[in-house]
Parts: sequence; C-alpha cells; structure tokens
Amino acid sequence: MEKKKIVQVQQLGFQWQAESPFLVTMHHRDAYPPGNEEQGPNVSLAGRNLGEDFTLKDGFRMYHGEKVPGFPYHPHRGFETVTVVLEGYVDHFDSTGASGRYGNGDVQWMTAGKGCLHTEMFPLVHQNQDNPLELFQIWLNLPAKNKFAEPEYKMLWAEDIPEVESVSENGKKATVRLIAGSMFGKESPQPSNASWAKEKNNHVGIYLIKMEPEATITLPAVSETLNRNLYYYEGNEIKIEETTIPSMNRVKLIGDEEITITNGTKESYLLVLQGEPIQEPIAQYGPFVMNTQEEIREAFRDYQRTQFGGWPWGRPDPVNERNAGRFARYSDGTIEKR
Repeated sequence: MEKKKIVQVQQLGFQWQAESPFLVTMHHRDAYPPGNEEQGPNVSLAGRNLGEDFTLKDGFRMYHGEKVPGFPYHPHRGFETVTVVLEGYVDHFDSTGASGRYGNGDVQWMTAGKGCLHTEMFPLVHQNQDNPLELFQIWLNLPAKNKFAEPEYKMLWAEDIPEVESVSENGKKATVRLIAGSMFGKESPQPSNASWAKEKNNHVGIYLIKMEPEATITLPAVSETLNRNLYYYEGNEIKIEETTIPSMNRVKLIGDEEITITNGTKESYLLVLQGEPIQEPIAQYGPFVMNTQEEIREAFRDYQRTQFGGWPWGRPDPVNERNAGRFARYSDGTIEKR
C-alpha cells in the first residue's frame, strides 16, 4: 500500500512548531510607519506595554524595544539562529564586538555556541516613507559536541543566495531560494562551521519557495528518517496528493518520497525546513538549549558570572547610523560591505 505523504496539518500562530534538528520558527511581519530621528516609529507609542509589546497595534509591535522596535541584548547558548529577512532591516550587535546591518533578502547565520549576547533591532531608516518588516527567525539546534563552540556569525548576502526554477508543463514557475541544502543541482552557501547543516549527510534544507498561480513543484525524496515540514504562510491554497491545504498551515511530510505541490489560483509563498534529527536529549529554558538540566543550571551560572563576555556597546539597544547601508563587522575586525 502506498504511504500517505502528509503526516499532519496544523494551523500556524506566531511561533511555528518545528522538529529536530530545528527548535522553533518565528515569523515577524510588521507595517512600521516612517522613522523618527532615533530610527524609531514617528508616531505616538502611548497605550503600548513598552518593553513587552507583542500585541499588534496600528499594524506593528515594538517587541522588547522601547524606542526602536526589536530585541535589545539578550543571551543565547547551545544553538544557532538563522534570520531570514524578506523586507526591512536588522541591526546586529554582540558581545564578541561584532556588529552589522542586513536586510531585503539577506540571511544572518549565528552560532551562539558556548554563549553570547546579541541584539536584533529593527531600525526604521526611512523618514519619508513606511518601513515594512518581514522576517523569519529559525532556531537550529547544535549537537552536544558543538554546543560549546566559539560564537560566530556569518552573512549570506542576498546576492549570493542561489535560486532555482521549476517550470511546470503549463509554463508556470516555482522559484526556490536555497538558504541551506541543495535542490535541482544547485547548492546553498556554506553555513557556519559548527552547524549541524555543515555535514551533507544531515540533509539540512532551508528553502523559500515562491509559486506562480497554478504552478507545480516536486520536492525530491531524501531519507526515511528525515524530518520535513512545509510552512504555507501566504496565498490561497495548495494541493498535495488529493489534499487541499489553505494558507497559514504547517504540513508535516514524509521524507523518503517525492512530494508534488500544486498551487491554486493565487501566488503562494512557502518555507520548507528539513533535516535529519539530532538524536540527543533536549533540555531548554528560554534562550539556553542544552542536553541536561544540569547544563541549563550551568548556563545560568556562567551567564551570571561572565555575562558571556560582557556588553561593549554602552546601551542595550544600539543601532547603526541611518545611512550605514548593509555591512558586517566581524569580531576580528574584518568588514564586509554590500
């Protein structure tokens, strides 16, 4: 009997459920207004719970920011963040002395490893027009042997991320951006050195798929043990086998069969996360992801004692100059500009 290719369909909220080697995915979409002199919203922030503003009001949230929206300095240990910016800008600062600004298709791959403090602030760089923001932050676990790797980050600049096209018999196209993994003979840029995605046999894939109306695309068979999740976050409906799935749903799929996706009558956007699971226990408390509860306690003790290197930036929510452009300044002093 032929195996069912769909294991589960689940409605999406703000945090998207994930499976090993991934931990969780957050989808941020905010319609920020023009910016003020401080690169914050040039509108009244009255009535907001500043510092903990996760309620959509007037089309946007401030998150943990009080003047500029975003996430002032906070610690991580034991996993990686892959931040995929579709629109808008993110300012990065961390406890290793690194900083940068990225956006509009760029991806930041950050390994927290043994521990670091970092920020993700959303500067509203345009004063005479709106500043829409849309991004995914994907948490990717590290295996035990790499949980104490040195913290590092690298940029996958939009211009360097390959795209592949799949053209249906009806001439309609599906386009795939390869953030991690390979498809149709093309490979993504390299992830960071300690990543589970570094080893090809772990089959880690992070794919952004855009489908024209009535286009089809077939995801290749990989392995029986693969965890594969499709997040259908914008469009009308898609069909897999004989199942019609509306947008804003997560679809868990088997990993060892080809999966053909047929789009409906509207343009559709999907995120695919797949990989071999890390067969290790997970102990998690907030921003720390380890293998045992004792390692979680140790993470708190280390953070209280060392602040993971301390914070050299003077304020908890730094932003770059308005006209800084896209750049990365690494902890060794190397600067990349785009």
